[in-house]
Amino acid sequence: MKTAISLLATPLLLLVLYGEVPAYAAGPAKVDLGTAGHFVILSKSGITDVPTSTVTGNVGTSPITGAADHLTCTEVTGGVYSVDDAGPSSCSVKTPHKLTTAVGDMQTAYTDAATRPNPDFFNLGAGNVGGLTLVPGLYKWGTGVIAPTDVTISGDANSVWIFQISGNLIVDDGVAVRLSGGAQAKNIFWQIAGRAVLGTTSQFEGIILCKTLISVKTGASINGRLLAQTAVTLEKNTVTRPKQIFPLR
Repeated sequence: MKTAISLLATPLLLLVLYGEVPAYAAGPAKVDLGTAGHFVILSKSGITDVPTSTVTGNVGTSPITGAADHLTCTEVTGGVYSVDDAGPSSCSVKTPHKLTTAVGDMQTAYTDAATRPNPDFFNLGAGNVGGLTLVPGLYKWGTGVIAPTDVTISGDANSVWIFQISGNLIVDDGVAVRLSGGAQAKNIFWQIAGRAVLGTTSQFEGIILCKTLISVKTGASINGRLLAQTAVTLEKNTVTRPKQIFPLR
C-alpha cells in the first residue's frame, strides 16, 4: 500500500511531473454488477428531474413506487422499469421481480467494491484529486474526496480502477474527469459511502455505486452509471451508458 508521500517513486507521480507514459498495470478485477448492469440509472427511493435531461440506457426504481420516477418518456432512450403501474405514463414497464434482483445485485456490487483489501494507494492527495493523473489500481480514502480541478484517468482498454471513498465525492462546477490512453468508463468503479455530487456543467466518467444520494447538478454529464441506494437527482443532465446493454427479458 502506497501513501501519498511514497508516491514520489511511482509512475503515477512521474506521469504528473514529467508527462511520461508508464506501462499500465491491469489493476484489480472488475466489479460484477450482475443484473444492475442492465441499468444506466437504478435507484431505491426515486429519481427527481428538472427537465430536460437526456438519458441513454435503461432506468429503474425499486422498491419505491414508479410514481417516484420523475423522468418523462421522451427523456429516456431505453426501458423505464417500475415495480407497479405508477411509472411514467406510456413507457413504463412493470417488472417488480427483475427490479428486486437488480437492486440486490447493486448492493452486492457495492459491498464487493467497498471491501476489496490491500489498496495500491491510500489517502492520495489527502482526499484532493484535482490535477492528478490516476493509473489503474485500487484506491482508498478514509475521508471524502474532492475534485476542484480536472482529473485524468489514464490506462488502456483493459485497465480497471476501483475508488473506495468513506465520505462524500464532490466534483466542482465545470470540472472534467477525463479518460486517457484508451481507458474505458465501464472499467471505472466509484464506491461512495456518502453522497456523490457532480457540480454544474461538470463531466464525469465511470460507474457510481453510492450508498446514499447521487446529486447531478445543472448541465452536468456522465458517461457511466448512477446506481444509488437512495435517490438520484437530475437537473438538465446527459447520462449515457458506457456500453451497449441488452433489454431486460
